[in-house]
Amino acid sequence: MTTLVLLRHGETLLTPERRLSGSGGSNPGLSPAGRRQAEATAKALAHRGDITAVVTSPMRRCEETASRVAARLGLSVRFDRDLREADFGAWEGLTFAEVRERYPDDLSAWFASPESPPSGAGETMHEVTRRVAAVRDGLVSQYAGTTVLVVSHVGPLRTLIRLALQAPPHTLFRMEVAAASLSTLTFDETGTATVRALNDTHHLN
Repeated sequence: MTTLVLLRHGETLLTPERRLSGSGGSNPGLSPAGRRQAEATAKALAHRGDITAVVTSPMRRCEETASRVAARLGLSVRFDRDLREADFGAWEGLTFAEVRERYPDDLSAWFASPESPPSGAGETMHEVTRRVAAVRDGLVSQYAGTTVLVVSHVGPLRTLIRLALQAPPHTLFRMEVAAASLSTLTFDETGTATVRALNDTHHLN
């Protein structure tokens, strides 16, 4: 059995306001609250004891989260650019309410189809799915029979969970994956996935 433990990065200053923060935006680091979340997560994962590798998006908030966990685990950090968040184009830094006010038709199309990009030549969810699925396949092959920590963003992590459930694209918007939450996927020898945990935040209490 191969296990992927999915960790969303800790909070940035944009997170509590639920502002879109993708790969085309300001690339913020962790806020003080986010750094505390990363330390609490590192402590919990060290107690868990079975993580053999740490793979992360190279964006600052993920790198800062992953480095804290890896230091506690005594592991190095591997970066994978394809774990980055989607590029939200002209929506970067906006809330969904602001996007709905300024780009109502584009937002409706984006919710309706994974082939529709955000305004301003952003990245479609189909494009995100393609690159994230390739990362998953590589990790399951390279780290077969072990447990890997994958540090990424809400879009890629929701996508990994959706693919494990074989759920349709619109279900991406029906999942809560909070800052510094942990979700767990396992893959058997045939590659069949099972969702073992979703949005676990008990370690932050």
